[in-house]
Amino acid sequence: MADKVAIITAGGSGMGAAAARRLAKDGFKVAILSSSGKGEALAKELGGIGVTGSNQSNDDIKRLVDATMATFGRVDALVNSAGHGPRAPIIEITDEQWHAGMDVYFLSAVRPTRLVAPIMVAQRAGAIVNISTAWAFEPSAMFPTSAVARAGLAAYAKIFADTYAADNVRMNNVLPGWIDSLPATEERRESVPMRRYGSADEIAATVAFLVSEGAGYITGQNIRVDGGLTRSV
Repeated sequence: MADKVAIITAGGSGMGAAAARRLAKDGFKVAILSSSGKGEALAKELGGIGVTGSNQSNDDIKRLVDATMATFGRVDALVNSAGHGPRAPIIEITDEQWHAGMDVYFLSAVRPTRLVAPIMVAQRAGAIVNISTAWAFEPSAMFPTSAVARAGLAAYAKIFADTYAADNVRMNNVLPGWIDSLPATEERRESVPMRRYGSADEIAATVAFLVSEGAGYITGQNIRVDGGLTRSV
């Protein structure tokens, strides 16, 4: 069988880059989208391909998907990562900021899925993982646009799973808590039952499992990776 192929969006740094490195280690050919140029450099390092562009641009995402198909001929895994959206007190968030939050946190997963899902359906195999947030179900005023948009992403994943499970195409969300790609504070650390931040590599390991054959019966789920932070939800 040909090498498995993974597309990673917002893969130039943080959890997206960690996922790209882990999947490459697991034998995937990787294709990385990043707005900073770091994704292209990482892809070159990992023996894959990279496109410098935005996951808020349908044209940029199409360039990545087209290049992936031209180079590798298939897509087995799609990992949708994201940047950071607007933050403000809840009633001070403007319409423009809400729209920006939806772009960053929700549509950034919808756009690549729209292009990749038909490829996976034709293959009758594929797995999509969206990197979401532990606060999608227990929202925090610290991350209002993220929590609201990613609650929508949870619903989207369930509808997607209902629609494509019979085609052997799966979608799950990973819900990270406090991760070491964020600035650490003692107060946040103490709020976690494990009393530590998680690592980007731990998120990457969860992503790698969810796109593996071992997770072949898992779809439509929101998997919390948060050290027990939302254990009672």
